[in-house]
Amino acid sequence: MVVIMAIRPIIAAPNPVLRKQARRIQAIDARIRAIARDMLDTLVHAEGVGLAAPQIGVSLRLCVLHVPEKEPFVLINPEIVKRIGEREVVEGCLSIPGYQGKIRRAIEVTAKGLDLNGKPVRFKARELLSQALEHEIDHLNGVLYIDYLESPDMLCKIELEKEAQSEMAAHVS
Repeated sequence: MVVIMAIRPIIAAPNPVLRKQARRIQAIDARIRAIARDMLDTLVHAEGVGLAAPQIGVSLRLCVLHVPEKEPFVLINPEIVKRIGEREVVEGCLSIPGYQGKIRRAIEVTAKGLDLNGKPVRFKARELLSQALEHEIDHLNGVLYIDYLESPDMLCKIELEKEAQSEMAAHVS
C-alpha cells in the first residue's frame, strides 16, 4: 500500500493571514477532512507539537496537535473554557522558525471543540498539551506567542537542529 503524504508549506510571520481571526467551520465535509489530513502530515514532517490552519494559509478554526506519547488529533472550532494557574514556559513556533521566548501560560486548561466526525469533545490538559492548545487557539485568534513578550529583545535566536546537523556534516566531510 502506498501512503501519499500532503505536506503543505508553513506560512511564516509577518504574513497577514497569521493576524486574522479565523472563521468558524460550519460543516465538516471532505474538504475539511482533507485539510486536516494535510495538516497532520505537515505537522509530523515539521516535527512540531501543534499546527493551526492559518499556518498553512487557511483561515479556518481548525488545529492539529501531537504531543509525545499520544496519538495526533484534530480539533475543530476549539475553545479554552477554563484556565488554572500560571507558569513560565519557553515557547517557539513553526511560523517563527529559529526563535523562542519565555512567556506565561496556564498550568491547566479545559478545552472543547469538535472531532473530525463532528462529535463534541471536552477535556482537561496539563503541561505541554495545555501549552500547545493555548498556542494553537491563539493562532486562530490572530495572536502569536511573541505578542506576550514584554519586549522584542526577549526573543532568543536558536540554532535549528536540521541546520546544525547539516553544518556538522559539512565540517566532518
